[in-house]
Amino acid sequence: MNSTFVNQIMSKNVLTIEKSTSLQEAAQSMSKLNIGCVVVTEDNKPCGIVTERDFVIKVASEGRPLFTEISEVMSSPLITIEPEETVWEASEIMKEHAIHKLPVIENEKIIGIITTTDIVKISSLGSDSQMRKICDQILMRMKE
Repeated sequence: MNSTFVNQIMSKNVLTIEKSTSLQEAAQSMSKLNIGCVVVTEDNKPCGIVTERDFVIKVASEGRPLFTEISEVMSSPLITIEPEETVWEASEIMKEHAIHKLPVIENEKIIGIITTTDIVKISSLGSDSQMRKICDQILMRMKE
């Protein structure tokens, strides 16, 4: 089975905002673009991420005001992957860090994002025998 690379399945639709942006402005941008996360930047360099889950756990449940700066709730340091890494490597990073969204970085710039949904989509393509091979490989790795 040939390897699938991150740059083959990543989404290039990534929202980035400066760390001083308000929670409300970030949420409005995410809603407008119908995306589940935003990459936070400082001086145009990625420094963190805020996901829909962060809005539930760190904003709504704590009753933070919507004018709060996004940097106060971002997850940092930002965990990333390079575009020529394999999807398998992306899955391993996601598992290790218990994350669902993994920004793709090249030359210190965000060029895309790969999510668990992207991985599920490609896993469901192809014949049943290919899917069994993928599942077998995953199960073998989990036993190690």
